[in-house]
Amino acid sequence: MKKHLLLLIMTLSLSSMGFAQDYTTGIGIRGGYFNGLTVKHFVSDQAALEGIFTSRWRGFQVTGLYEIHNQAFNTPRLNWYYGFGAHIGFWDGNETNWGNRGDNYTVLGIDGILGMEYNFTEIPINIGIDWKPSMNLIGYSGFWGDGGALSVRYIF
Repeated sequence: MKKHLLLLIMTLSLSSMGFAQDYTTGIGIRGGYFNGLTVKHFVSDQAALEGIFTSRWRGFQVTGLYEIHNQAFNTPRLNWYYGFGAHIGFWDGNETNWGNRGDNYTVLGIDGILGMEYNFTEIPINIGIDWKPSMNLIGYSGFWGDGGALSVRYIF
């Protein structure tokens, strides 16, 4: 199953190796279970770095991602993307439903991302939806699959 998924991702990536970006940098808000700010900057026609600062449980998390963008469905300004990265977070255990009361948590882990975004031509706005699962490796360890969000960015 994993081999088939990897083959599908590679095939889709290679079949849409056209120009994927319509902007250089975007700054905006991210809303989901983790709310916060997002900054995405393209380092090449298809590769972008994204920084995400989110807040939850009276704490915060900083995530860095490397993303590959491709045009979706042969539709101009509609792109799909995937990528990977890492995060560090600091949480108040009194505000969580999974931690020990009175404990504070520092977590370090890895992230994936799979999403789609649309870049408007009339206004310098980008809107995207993604799923960003993560795995804490240090601290309160485990898989977190609730990292999906809707992002709205001002694009330059």
